[in-house]
Amino acid sequence: MKFIEYLKVYKPKIEKAIETIYNKKIEDVDNRFLNMYYSELEDYFLSGGKRIRPLLSIATFNAFSKEEDERIIFSSVGVEFLHNASLVHDDIIDKDNFRRGNPAFHYRFQNYHENYKLKKMNKLDFGNAIGIIGGDSAFFLGLEAFMNNNFENELNLNAIELYKNAFIEIANGVLIEIDLVNQKNLSISDYIEMISLKTGALLEKSILIGANYAKVDEKYKSLLSTYGINLGIIFQIIDDILGTFGDEKVTGKPTDGDIREGKKTCLLIEAINRLEGEDAFQLHQLIEKQEMTDREVEKVRSLFIKADVANTSKKLAEKYYREAKDALIKLKSVMNTSEFEFFEDLLNFVFNRKY
Repeated sequence: MKFIEYLKVYKPKIEKAIETIYNKKIEDVDNRFLNMYYSELEDYFLSGGKRIRPLLSIATFNAFSKEEDERIIFSSVGVEFLHNASLVHDDIIDKDNFRRGNPAFHYRFQNYHENYKLKKMNKLDFGNAIGIIGGDSAFFLGLEAFMNNNFENELNLNAIELYKNAFIEIANGVLIEIDLVNQKNLSISDYIEMISLKTGALLEKSILIGANYAKVDEKYKSLLSTYGINLGIIFQIIDDILGTFGDEKVTGKPTDGDIREGKKTCLLIEAINRLEGEDAFQLHQLIEKQEMTDREVEKVRSLFIKADVANTSKKLAEKYYREAKDALIKLKSVMNTSEFEFFEDLLNFVFNRKY
């Protein structure tokens, strides 16, 4: 089954499971502000997203199972809660006020502060404070998917261990990313280490959680990990390219954010290592500025074009695409045909995506 077909079948079920967790939480709170807070968090979750991570859990489970089992759907949404928890925090770190074309979670509470003309705390601090707690709430709510299902306790404990490890690896990846902003002599291997943790880890753990519930033989898990981590690497490389050269109307994100932040994307690292002389000097001078004008942002973009970094980055993604494809082919004989098609099509979708 193709990725889009799989999405049509399972996305409504995934979102219903997310709603179930939030509805229970909202019913359990009497405080007006808490009720509004969890309702707003639920709306943030359901306002967009392709649900790739729970889909990976479901598809992996189905790939190695003789019969479909609806229990995996509720269990799969834990990783979506963790993913959104990281997005809520990322938007605060990156000072992004919009996500998927809609207000970021912390920005919603900046607006709340403004609408109700609150006197204590300034608007930015209030929104960021609620956003930090919102990400924390999402992480802990995700545990409900593993604690309140009908699988055996041992499998649930294994899933929680994978969930915990994913959280630690994502946090480590973000910490490395923050540190890289202040580093000058970087190689692509530094970047790959960072995105393997920040993006690849959760895709890998989503797959391994599905494999755990399907009781997949250990000898196949390393191949599943290779596919998952490489899928994440490809996703982030393409995301970096779209973050500077994409269509804002399609991606829903501004194309100047990464440049203004001096974020060490594959584009910037490639440009630093490829440009020489006055071009290299100019790039260093620009990215070290705390504030950039629109004209300076465009100058950085023109230097990226001169260094041909969009093409070299796409070639880098091709390397990891081939590795993921090779791992998948080795699994073909033990996977159900429909799910093999899903994994193959998803890999192509991520590599070729425009949004």
